[in-house]
Amino acid sequence: MEEGDGEANVAYYCLHKFHWPPSLFLEMTAREKAFVIAAICKKTAADKKEADRLRSKKR
Repeated sequence: MEEGDGEANVAYYCLHKFHWPPSLFLEMTAREKAFVIAAICKKTAADKKEADRLRSKKR
């Protein structure tokens, strides 16, 4: 995730990717938030790896 308030960034991501209202994420338990954050980190890392792979293929 980028700079700023970490929870707000994750809530923003959830809003745009999952169409969740921010309150849904913000009202989760700490364990639920940790799971969502870990899943988002795993997904964004995989997406970045795939984008890098495709970019290197173009060269």
